[in-house]
Amino acid sequence: MARQEAWLASRRATEEHWIPLSDLMTGLMMIFMLISVISIAQVESSRTAMRQVAQQYTASRQDLHDALQTALGPDLQRWRAELKPDLTIRFNQPDMLFDTGKSILKPGFRRILDEFFPRYAAIIANPKFRAAIQEIRIEGHTSSAWNGAITEDDAYFHNMELSQSRTRSTLEYVLLLPQIAEQKSWLTEKLTANGLSSSQTLKNPDGTENAEASQRVEFRIRTDADARIDEILRTST
Repeated sequence: MARQEAWLASRRATEEHWIPLSDLMTGLMMIFMLISVISIAQVESSRTAMRQVAQQYTASRQDLHDALQTALGPDLQRWRAELKPDLTIRFNQPDMLFDTGKSILKPGFRRILDEFFPRYAAIIANPKFRAAIQEIRIEGHTSSAWNGAITEDDAYFHNMELSQSRTRSTLEYVLLLPQIAEQKSWLTEKLTANGLSSSQTLKNPDGTENAEASQRVEFRIRTDADARIDEILRTST
């Protein structure tokens, strides 16, 4: 009898210990579930915010593309230029831009910029678009060739120096145009000159380099969409 009573007492003690332990485990499980629900809600909120940014960016980019097409479209062919879907204006005719190996703008390219850039600046500096524009890049591109170069690296670095000089010459010319005086302060903050050498050559259908097409000047717009998405990601972590 005494042994049975001792066993019952031990069992009651064990049960009394187990009950609060199970309550603790249940509480912890509820906390983990709550944390999971909050995390899922935060992820979904971030996804929703990024979708909204992407939708706004797409709509804004299309509006800007349409405005550029309306203002510049009739003359793009005459300028040997094209407006790309990503808002890049590409000047394709190398013999109209610079002499081989030189960075001084040819008279024909200066005349094109006289017509092109004031109209371009009036659109991108419009309050409807300017708030979303982070940078306007003037990019200089070359082919991979360089007469007299001993190695590929030698050609690449010579072309880098040349492309940098050409974009600086282009930037200096357009910023000094009297027609853009009203937008000059804002443009000075946004315009950059970027020589890219032969890092982004254009290809023929068979995959070989198109040396002539690769020699080009581009005006490329970067928006704040990427920066806004980065901010969303930082605040959600």
